[in-house]
Amino acid sequence: MIRPKLGQHFLQDQGFRQRIVEALPVGRDDLVCEIGAGRGAMTGLLAARARQVVALEIDADLARTLRHEYTDKPNVEVLEADILKADMPGLCRRFQRESCYVFGNLPYYITSPILHHLLDQAGSIKGMALVVQREVAERLTALPGSRSYGYLTVLTHLATKTRLEFVIPPGAFSPPPKVDSALVTFEMGNDRLPPGERKALLGFVKLCFAHKRKNLLNNLQAVYARRRVEAELAAVGLLPTIRAEQLPYQEFAKLRERLRERPESEDR
Repeated sequence: MIRPKLGQHFLQDQGFRQRIVEALPVGRDDLVCEIGAGRGAMTGLLAARARQVVALEIDADLARTLRHEYTDKPNVEVLEADILKADMPGLCRRFQRESCYVFGNLPYYITSPILHHLLDQAGSIKGMALVVQREVAERLTALPGSRSYGYLTVLTHLATKTRLEFVIPPGAFSPPPKVDSALVTFEMGNDRLPPGERKALLGFVKLCFAHKRKNLLNNLQAVYARRRVEAELAAVGLLPTIRAEQLPYQEFAKLRERLRERPESEDR
């Protein structure tokens, strides 16, 4: 039974299923965590390549059906679970792996919360491949200066290198969504910021993108003294008219560090 309230669009096209699994760098010794296994469209294909697949499905009926289907497959475990509560480090410890590979066909309406949750646990993730709405895929893989570049881009690029592999049309799904989807792969980087520092940096980035029509200076003066921001932008060779979407993701950390070097009270 299809439950639209869960945002489910099941991948039914066998050709695209095969293209997806061929794009994943999953090896025989890997642990794979599958998000939203649904009807198991990808579960068997993943199990044929990996040592172990843990398929997470929040829908109780679908999880029960999948569990019955894979009863005789020792390298597939189906869990009725919410990805937003999943403990990736704990999952890896359970299967004696340092990290796991994550695959998922994400419901459009919770793509951003899922990404936040996964990237908060990036140290336990070897790599990811996610099917998302095409517009979101373009944001995840955008370059500075493009219209798609924004907070979600920076969030992702702080910890990963992304690649839009290919577009998937609505007809490949049941029921078909109203928009194109795309497969995005994520190569995990070396971001090891302490959780508190990472959260603070992302808060700063969100401030920088607070109003897309405003430049960086006008967004930041909501928190910092205008003359201070002007001075720090000039110090790093940036024009006062620069917008957040023009700034390479590495520069946000540098600018934030300069702005917090002395108490704000000294600027006023």
